[in-house]
Amino acid sequence: MRVSLSWLQDLVQVTEAADQLGERLSMAGFEVEEIDDLSRLAQGVVVGHVLERDKHPNADKLSVCVVDIGAEKTVQIVCGASNVRAGIHVAVATIGAVLPAVNLTIKAGELRGVASQGMICSLAELGQPTDVDGIAVLDDLLEGLPAPGTAVASCLGLDDTVLELAITANRPDGLSMTGIAREVAALTGAALQLPKPVAPQSIADLNPSADHAAAMKEGGVYALTEVSGLDGGKDAPVWLQQRLLRAGVKPVNAIVDITNLVMLEQGQPLHAFDLDALERLCGSDLKPADFGLRQGRDKELFTGLDGRTIEVDERVQLVTCRDRPVAIAGVIGSAESGVTATTTKIWLESALFTPASIRSSSRATGLRTDASSRYEKGLPRQITLPAAGRALELMEQLLGGVAGRSWQCCAEEGPEPVVTLRRHALHQLLGPLASEDEEGSDVSDQQVEDCLSALGCHLSTTEDGWTVVVPPSRRMDLLREVDLIEEVARLVGFDCFGAHLPDPLAPGGLTDMQQAERRLRRRLCSAGLQEITCLSLTGADADDPNRIPISNPLLAETSHLRTALWQEHLQICQRNLQASQPGCWLFEIGHVFHPQDREIVQTARLGGVICGERRVSRWATSGKALAPDYFMARGALATVLNSMGLETQDRPLSDDSRLHPGRAAAVVVEGRTLGCFGQLHPVLCAQYELPDATYLFDLDLHRLLEAVTRRNRWVPSFKAFSTLPAMERDLAMLVPKTLPAADLMQAIRKAGKPLLESVELIDRFEGGQLPDDQCSQAFRLRYRGKDSTLTDEQLQPVQDKVRQALVQQFKVELRS
Repeated sequence: MRVSLSWLQDLVQVTEAADQLGERLSMAGFEVEEIDDLSRLAQGVVVGHVLERDKHPNADKLSVCVVDIGAEKTVQIVCGASNVRAGIHVAVATIGAVLPAVNLTIKAGELRGVASQGMICSLAELGQPTDVDGIAVLDDLLEGLPAPGTAVASCLGLDDTVLELAITANRPDGLSMTGIAREVAALTGAALQLPKPVAPQSIADLNPSADHAAAMKEGGVYALTEVSGLDGGKDAPVWLQQRLLRAGVKPVNAIVDITNLVMLEQGQPLHAFDLDALERLCGSDLKPADFGLRQGRDKELFTGLDGRTIEVDERVQLVTCRDRPVAIAGVIGSAESGVTATTTKIWLESALFTPASIRSSSRATGLRTDASSRYEKGLPRQITLPAAGRALELMEQLLGGVAGRSWQCCAEEGPEPVVTLRRHALHQLLGPLASEDEEGSDVSDQQVEDCLSALGCHLSTTEDGWTVVVPPSRRMDLLREVDLIEEVARLVGFDCFGAHLPDPLAPGGLTDMQQAERRLRRRLCSAGLQEITCLSLTGADADDPNRIPISNPLLAETSHLRTALWQEHLQICQRNLQASQPGCWLFEIGHVFHPQDREIVQTARLGGVICGERRVSRWATSGKALAPDYFMARGALATVLNSMGLETQDRPLSDDSRLHPGRAAAVVVEGRTLGCFGQLHPVLCAQYELPDATYLFDLDLHRLLEAVTRRNRWVPSFKAFSTLPAMERDLAMLVPKTLPAADLMQAIRKAGKPLLESVELIDRFEGGQLPDDQCSQAFRLRYRGKDSTLTDEQLQPVQDKVRQALVQQFKVELRS
């Protein structure tokens, strides 16, 4: 919202400087994004009177002008504009003036051998919009001509400052000058002098059809007023156009400019329909009852005031006249029914539409206008008809318009909302004011009443506090007791309350789970994977019905909560490979969502993809590309988990549609499945254009961190290094191919206690003379005594025990 300080001062008697006022508004919740001093655009620019204009002796397109700028002597200026002539008043940039709009500093010089002591400016060079190709002729722009030497800034309305405010969604009143004026008055105590618009008198029933009436009443009110005696080709007064320009709205014609001015002033959008144009479109003898509201039809065409023709559908709410679309409700009018230079009679629309319908229409059409941005936040019904009355008043004063009959279709207005404010709740939430004493005082009852009364609230005192009737302008956001408490804190000043720390103070720090998660991130990065972060919002997917839709999505691509991480990971890998990257190793720690018993369950997952080669490893392959095989990729993940103190086991997995049925495993920790790892299914490899050597893992983060932070793993314990030598024995055996090596190693560890220190798989062989369903596996067992060096006599019984355990448990055939 762009707020003109001069316009604001017409509404509230504020005398503070712009920067001080901006600081007050920022502290109160209206963040000032920029303070634009318009006078800098015309510093050093004065009104000049062209006394003489002669042709340049050395250039056909240049003129030599003698200009009176109010100084003792006239100045000579060389000008290249075609519309310069003697007798006109112009804007002259004197020597030393700086024009930031064109980044130019004016200096004395010569043009084709003729001295020039300044520059005659166009409106564009002063940072103002213009359709004129040439200099600014002040005689055509101003009603009264100022004397030469007068600063141009005051003539063109540039002696003003504009505050650019960021208006939050819960403060729709901040999108109007009257709303900002009320806020400034509440903050500063300055007196208000707001216009007092009056609704049109003798409003008849619009009497639309039943379907249209239901839609109109859903918004609250829909009203039309007939105005005649207008001139659509007439321009609005200069002061009105300047106010629109300061607010960032381009002037069009007097009728449209008045409706835009009322929208900026009161916050209520209005729209003018050309009555003659409507009769040409929809037939003669139109009646207000011919107007209606309905949803668009599939592929229905609509041409807006911006000249664009778009296809609408059932998501778009249309204003119709005899079922012909004449506006997208609350967004934009149609080109066919808009005001033109030939307009003499209009129907002025003043209406409310539901915020949900405006958001739906705006999103479906890709149109976001000044009107829709106000409607979608919600507007008070009490200003709708008075805003129309304000527009009628201006049209009568400025254009000689004559207001005719008015019609409306409205729902019954509910009772005034009353909010209870308890004194104890206010003091409990805000605490005492800051004071040099150890104990400050609470906000007094008088301060509370002054703050809320300044907002327009009506208070009635009760035993426990107050009952508060909220003014119409704030009924969209002052709905609860805590909202009123926040308003008191805003107006008193958040910085005026003391800071109250917990007693006693306790040192903070990361929990074991948080530390473990950070350590896990570092270990994964050290293993060569790159961390990514994806949005938890995604689009709809017919193959995944469990995706949960959100109620008010901004885009179709972010309309649902994701149920898995891997789809986005594969898309990222695809984009990287398409960008000529040799590989993509990535991981993400994020949340996924699933519906369960009418609730949404949020789960933390660790997911990642190992795809393609690592370029930094080419030194070991003489520069040749080497894609990772299954065991290399699984080993990278195993290294990370082992560094966290976890020993994992792999169990065959064949029912996961994401993974290759013969090259996938369930990762097991402490006897519970942690997740899965495997080679990507060939169908998905083809779908995402990824190489066969693509591996995916998906683990339960909470279960993983829970296992890592168990006391026996997480708390470091000292264990003295043994000074005794170890003894190693190799053990080879024939086993079924389907028997996991992890099961064998677990049995060896159990049988080899307490002398067995470690066991590792050192060889696996299949083929040759071995049966087709068997393979040879060899393990290296390391033994170490606790108190003395082991002897063969001490070691052999333990080795025999291990061999017997393997034969009895797995029926293996020992080969050594």
